[in-house]
Amino acid sequence: MYILSGWERAAHDSKLLNDAITRRNRLKVAQGKYFLVDCGFLNRRQFLAPFQGVRYHLQDFAGQGNDPENEKELFNLHHAALRNVIERIFNIFKSRFTIFKSAPPFLFKTQVEFVLVCAALHNFLRKECCSDEFSIEAVDEASSSTLPINEDYTFEPIIQTQKQEREDANA
Repeated sequence: MYILSGWERAAHDSKLLNDAITRRNRLKVAQGKYFLVDCGFLNRRQFLAPFQGVRYHLQDFAGQGNDPENEKELFNLHHAALRNVIERIFNIFKSRFTIFKSAPPFLFKTQVEFVLVCAALHNFLRKECCSDEFSIEAVDEASSSTLPINEDYTFEPIIQTQKQEREDANA
């Protein structure tokens, strides 16, 4: 498994992929294996994008008489089905770790580390737990060893983009 965390959503797909395959701890694709990429990428060795200008989305093939008519459509159908699996994985990840539903109130560097830690924790839970169900036990607040809360403190989230962090570091 390879996770490249730390890029902003606005980063162009090809720039992100180029960084992943050229960095020191780079993404390695085993000989004879391929990664499917979306149409934001160009086809390149071991990275396959769908055919453009050809039916692609699963709903385009739904219903009787909508079977793929040629090899390109068949490839796109299988590509779309696999992409759907990947999107479901991201949805599972976001539902398991609700911190990712909105911008976390932490420095960008900490947010990057959260992604990596949560991915490792998710994989551990998938491997070691028989079920995705986790019981939540009530905590006796009187005997709990939590720190006291300062009622007068106003929480102000620290949200920075990668660009802002770089600017602050260079200041």
